This record gives sequence, C-alpha cells and structure tokens, in this order.
Amino acid sequence: MTPRTERTEQPERRLARRSVLGALGAGALAAGAALTTGAAPAKAGLPAAAPTATARTRRDAPHPDLLPGGALDAFVADLAARDVFSGTVLVARDGRTALSRSYGTANRETGLRNGPRTVFGLASVTKCLTGLAIARLASRGLVGFHERLGTYTDRFPAAIADTTLHQLLTHTSGIGRPPVGGGPPQTWNGVEETVENTLRIIGSTPPRFAPGTRFGYSNDGYWLLGAVVAAVSGRSYYDYVREEIFTPAGMTASGFLTRPDVRSRTDVARPYWSRPSGGERVDFTTTPAFGFIGGPDSGAYSTAPDLLRLAEAVRAGTLLHPAYTELITTGKVPVPPRGADTPAGEREYAGYGFHEFVTAGLRLYGHPGGGPGTATNIDIDDESGWTVIALGNYDTGTAAVARRAREIVAGAASA
Repeated sequence: MTPRTERTEQPERRLARRSVLGALGAGALAAGAALTTGAAPAKAGLPAAAPTATARTRRDAPHPDLLPGGALDAFVADLAARDVFSGTVLVARDGRTALSRSYGTANRETGLRNGPRTVFGLASVTKCLTGLAIARLASRGLVGFHERLGTYTDRFPAAIADTTLHQLLTHTSGIGRPPVGGGPPQTWNGVEETVENTLRIIGSTPPRFAPGTRFGYSNDGYWLLGAVVAAVSGRSYYDYVREEIFTPAGMTASGFLTRPDVRSRTDVARPYWSRPSGGERVDFTTTPAFGFIGGPDSGAYSTAPDLLRLAEAVRAGTLLHPAYTELITTGKVPVPPRGADTPAGEREYAGYGFHEFVTAGLRLYGHPGGGPGTATNIDIDDESGWTVIALGNYDTGTAAVARRAREIVAGAASA
C-alpha cells in the first residue's frame, strides 16, 4: 500500500479521495486489494461523466516556459541538435495544444522526417491501455482485481494461476522472465503464433518470488492480463483495446502493428537502436530480435495527438466511471528509483497500468516506456490540466525531456 505520509496533496484533493473511497468501498482499497465486481455501473457503454473534484484547475494563461520559444522548447531543440533525441514532444493544457515539436528522421532510407502525425511504438505506455481494459471489465462486473488469474483461464499451472489481477497489475506477482535480456530471438510469423508461444513460455517459467512479497517489474505479467481480457471478453486482446479504448477515445491513428506493417508503412517511425558496442544507431526492425507483433506489455503504436485524446478521454470519464479512473491511476506499491532517471525526492508508485509520480509538489500519473530504438513518456497532471507527451524513435533523450517538463510544470502550477 502506498505510504500516505509521502503524498503532497492539496486539501481539495484529499476531500475528493475520501469521496472516492466511499464510492468504492474503503475496506477493499485499504487492503490493497481489488474492487468487488458490482461496485460500479454494469452498463456496457458508460456515459461521459463530469470531472470530479480532483479535476484540472483552469488558469488564465499558459506558462511561457511551456510555449513555443520557451525553456522546454529550447531544451528539446538542444537535445535534438546533439542527436540525443529524435521524435515528437507535445504539451497541452486542458486538451489544447500549447507546444508541438518534431525532430529527427522517421526513416533514414527514405529521408522522411518525424512530424506531428508520425506513428511511434509506445513501448510500456501500452500498459496504460491494458490497465484500462481490465478496469472496463471490472466496472461491468466481469472481473475482480482481487480474483486469481485461474478464475478466468485454466491454461496455467497453479504457481502462476494463483496470482491475483491486483498483483499482476502492480508488478508484485513474481511471474515471468526478467524484463530485460535473455532468450533467443523470436522466429514467429503470425499474431496467433506469437500470442500462443509467448503465453506457453510464460506458463513454463517458474515465478521469481512469492506473489505479493515485493515489487518486480514484469512485462510477462501484462501478457497474462491480456489473456484475461481475451478469455472474459471473447475477443482478442487487440480487438478489445481497439473497440473499447481506441474507438471511444477517438484514437484513429493507433493500433497494434505487425512487423510487415512497421516495415511497409510510410507514417511509422523506424526505431533506431543504440547498440551496446557503440557506433551508428541501427534500425531495429532489420534485426532478428524485432518480433512479429508486440503484446499487452509494449506492443501499441500511436501518435502524440492520439495520446492526448487518450488523456482527455481518461479525464472526462469517457472510458471509465471517475471512481474507477481514480482507482487505476492512484499508486498502490512503491517502485524503486530508476537510477539517474529519477530526480532527487521523486516518488513513484505502481497503480493499475498507470504509475503515479509525486515530484516537486506535483501529483502526476502516466507511464514511461523504453526499448531498442524506442523511448516514450506520458505525464498527466489533473490539478493544473497539463499533459506532456514525448515519443521518440531513439532509446535516448525522452527521460531528460520528461524531467525538464516536470520541473517547468511544477513552476507553472505554483505561479
């Protein structure tokens, strides 16, 4: 459970939190457990809800450091000039774009430049979509966060089936392979083949630790959550996210692309990988390690404007009842610092797909992502209305953009 003493919330924020606890059942949340399945409306299509008391506060004018020609604009331009960052940065307030900049090359073979409509791999920002998918099922009474994986699918052995959805969502299940490295390159050439073989490998991998005993980041745990979505909904995970998240959010440029899609489409940024041995960055799609399709952990592709639509749909209650939105975006388990990428004094907590960050007086939620030739981040600040999105087709630069943006947003929010 997240240490409440480390939160830096405004009084109105705490009041809203109490009201949400009342709506959801404080006992279940206090136990770090799940929502019982009838706690919210079970209608298939939830109406758009008015913003809660935690909603953004409108201010008279955007902070100049977040506008074109401001400090963040100059910072990103410098990173791009030094070939540290390639991609798109979008800053918005209350859904309105304040700054949009694109740098670098989307495809070196064709010379195509990155632009505002360039499609990027999202890496682990995908986990926000998986958290939303599970929460939509929970809001309809179809799953419970406290329930075991084995309640919804019988394909896994007891050591894996006994973990709960809460543990899978918060990376406390102990399930899966280490998140980085290991294993031969994939040789699969189809969607079903990729899904089935990945789940088979996960099912035969012994847990790294007893469920619920500690935090251990697990991409494989999110593949298991995708299996739950498929089993309960009767649709593939990919179809469910497209129909239940992308479509109602208006994310028309988003999807789960296959290897042939990425290689053939002209609007998709190629991921340029910084090899450990050094030298020129390599187009990761040309390597044997580039899989046929990504999964519920990291497989989505999107544009910066589409991610802004997602942020606004989450805020507006388009995808979930506000009580469920509060639940999945609120941290539950402390996350260890990410080394040099974590500023002094910043605290991170794993929620359900989303992570919560408390830093410089701000309470943000979103998720970072990274992989060979990919670095991404989305920060959403409900109190001030700012959203900062950084999508890169280098595996460098985005964390620095996120740090600098948080510093500036903190200053803007306190002005």
